[in-house]
Amino acid sequence: MKSRLAVLAAVGALLPLTACGGGGGGSDKTITVLAASSLTGTFTALGQEFEKAHPGVTVKFAFDSSATLAQQAAGGAPADVLATADTTTMDSAKAVQAATPKVFATNVMVLATPADNPAHITSFADLDKASVKFVTCVTTAPCGSVAQALLDQDHITGKPVSTEVDVKSVLAKLTEGEADAGIVYTTDATAAGDQVTTVPIPGAAKQVTTYPIVTLTQSKDATLAQEFVDLVTGSTGAKVLAQAGFGAP
Repeated sequence: MKSRLAVLAAVGALLPLTACGGGGGGSDKTITVLAASSLTGTFTALGQEFEKAHPGVTVKFAFDSSATLAQQAAGGAPADVLATADTTTMDSAKAVQAATPKVFATNVMVLATPADNPAHITSFADLDKASVKFVTCVTTAPCGSVAQALLDQDHITGKPVSTEVDVKSVLAKLTEGEADAGIVYTTDATAAGDQVTTVPIPGAAKQVTTYPIVTLTQSKDATLAQEFVDLVTGSTGAKVLAQAGFGAP
């Protein structure tokens, strides 16, 4: 028992937590939300809204690959809410779900290039050119499994020069000039603004990414955890997500 507690404490210490708002010395409650990296912008905004509506409450986030976060949650890491970028990784944390996960958004993928598009990519088929260096997420992450499905669907036989842990890392390869193209979520390309240009992927709508959210059994404040889920799945969440380019459930 002692060793299990030590392991869980170590896992909790490793969570890349980011506080949403000020909170300050007057904060007497904190909830921790584990969320897919593609939700960074929208959930940060929603966390700020939540704190405004709940004086004295601080929302902390751990943004990472869905697979990593689901594994941490299933291992008992201290957290209140889990939001992933697909149902498969959410299902892997079924043992610690305090309720039935609720889908709150959808997303599709697009091909992104650095702003100046040095490889002069004009179509998804250009990924089969030997001179084109492209990157994707690892296939254990939702962004990677969907990217591979799109490559297979469109009969692209070219191989990525690297596979990254999450979509933020794929974008970093582009903005740092280390790759000619990368397969990312439409919302992340939108958030990147003029740092990237985009090329549509044929049949992208056939590979829709679905985002579920759920409260966790290890939550120290089940009521606050559920209220955050309600915010995400309600009208405020829908508005923020739509503005970022997410599709409706």
